[in-house]
Amino acid sequence: MYIGDTGIKGLHHLVYEVVDNSIDEALAGHCKNIYVTIHEGNSISVKDDGRGIPVDIHEKEGVSALQVVMTVLHAGGKFDKDSYKVSGGLHGVGVSCVNALSTHLKAQVHRQGKVYEQEYSEGKPLYAVKEVGSTDYRGTVVTFQPDATIFTSTIYSFDTLAARLRELAFLNKGINLTITDEREKDENGNFKSIHFFSEGGLIEFVKYLDSTRDPLIPQPIWVEGSRDNIAVEVALQYNTTYSENVHSYVNNINTIEGGTHVAGFRRALTRTFKSFGEKNKLFEKLKVEIVGDDFREGLTAIVSVKVPEPQFEGQTKTKLGNNEVSGAVEQIFGEVLEHYLEENPKQAKLIFDKVVLAATARAAARKAREMVQRKGALSGGGLPGKLADCTSKDRDSSEIFLVEGDSADGTAKQGRDRNFQAILPLRGKILNVEKAMEHKIYDNDEISNMFQALGVKIGTTDDAKALDISKLRYNKIVIMCDADVDGSHITTLILTFFFRYMKELVEKGHIYVAQPPLYLVKKGKEEVYCWNDVQREAAVKQLAKGGNESNVNIQRYKGLGEMNSEQLWETTMNPTTRTLRQITIDSAAEADYVFSMLMGDEVPPRRAFIESHAKFARIDA
Repeated sequence: MYIGDTGIKGLHHLVYEVVDNSIDEALAGHCKNIYVTIHEGNSISVKDDGRGIPVDIHEKEGVSALQVVMTVLHAGGKFDKDSYKVSGGLHGVGVSCVNALSTHLKAQVHRQGKVYEQEYSEGKPLYAVKEVGSTDYRGTVVTFQPDATIFTSTIYSFDTLAARLRELAFLNKGINLTITDEREKDENGNFKSIHFFSEGGLIEFVKYLDSTRDPLIPQPIWVEGSRDNIAVEVALQYNTTYSENVHSYVNNINTIEGGTHVAGFRRALTRTFKSFGEKNKLFEKLKVEIVGDDFREGLTAIVSVKVPEPQFEGQTKTKLGNNEVSGAVEQIFGEVLEHYLEENPKQAKLIFDKVVLAATARAAARKAREMVQRKGALSGGGLPGKLADCTSKDRDSSEIFLVEGDSADGTAKQGRDRNFQAILPLRGKILNVEKAMEHKIYDNDEISNMFQALGVKIGTTDDAKALDISKLRYNKIVIMCDADVDGSHITTLILTFFFRYMKELVEKGHIYVAQPPLYLVKKGKEEVYCWNDVQREAAVKQLAKGGNESNVNIQRYKGLGEMNSEQLWETTMNPTTRTLRQITIDSAAEADYVFSMLMGDEVPPRRAFIESHAKFARIDA
């Protein structure tokens, strides 16, 4: 209810809620440094050098203001605007929510030369706020242990937290953010730690996102201004790719569904470019009409606004609804963009050459999409011939497995429950959509088959690249590939396709990756399936029962086809015994960077990524 869910995402939101308080202090000019520490046992500390939460007796509540902040939901409204303001955080509940969902929380305040402390258990104070010492430091330290009876997992991901801190550093230039992981030491005995600081803000954010792509213009276009208490900052860069990547934020919250700020940005972009192009007769030779999509191909942009009272809507409450924001963004961004085009004719020409090519390619892509849909209609019912469909017509209970390889296809068809499980075989590696123009994508048989089987369409009257999932035929779309390097590559290719062309399916939680076992450990009639080396070693010891571990037989599965249909059903397809990984997007900007880095043309960033994750790599014999 308070943080969205009790899974991994909700667990990490606890940290974001506490960090948001420190960010608010920084935005008010009272804090320069924020430190996040993951301790052994997965407790978290967030330390800042802000003013320190007030500890005086709160007039209305009759207890210390610190206790009010830590125990009363929406306590921000209980303080005047010149006093301490509790951050709205991602869900508007502040640090008191974190306290309620923790088995233990300790708040330590360094303020006016003294140290104050209070501890809590499941949100309830263990004692009154007390003075425990003197100090030269100023700031607040919050340490908490998430409640394992509430969350499905209490193991924090360093990479996930680091990605959010990196994002916050870009969105709030001039603030130092440091994350340290005390669960892991390097060869020198030092804890894993990363420091984030951005002097250029959104300009550096765009450069980071586009660091794996070839830029079209030498420097990003940057805009900053305010109107009616709405602060607007925009940075954009054009590159040589074919996808549009616009990431938007309101008060540091990633608005993955967009909203009025994105609408204002797009209107200004289209209006300004169209006016400039027509005035300078840049579209004269073009045989198709220019539309908004054409100005956004190969565009990476960040739109960040600070709004006093944001109103969120949409399914995940991450779509901005304030109408006044649209006009503010449109005016501020449009004026600067117009001056940029007038003052930089060389860069303007590069962009407009790209726009003209985009318009021509869009016409080809529309024809290719129509061919896919027409092909589906002619084949009867719009379904590809390779699809082994399920008998159920109930979308909510139906699932489709995208299966790699001929042998696995046959095994999966025999092993499935045909009542609710459909099988779509994929032959070989699908097209790498990161490097392909849109119309080429629909020419690929495997991608065409996926469109037809899933029942989704791209292109609406309002947006040529919008996804229509109203006729989606399956609730779960499961990628099922071999547990080897090739299988991982094919999984990544398919995920790249979904992220770039069917992102809404990912955002709404429809995409999963199956987890076939790596080993079958067997002795006589006893057998144990294992998904990693640790499980394998434990299974060998278990079956050996203190005897000779070499009587024990280990079978390494390199492909799905090596299992018979019963084994595949039991380990990978049976809903009561299988493990599926649901694909979610914690940070759209970070996901954008990772996909372009893994699947793009630039080799050095990909090599650096592989080397930094080398401990997870495994060489298949």
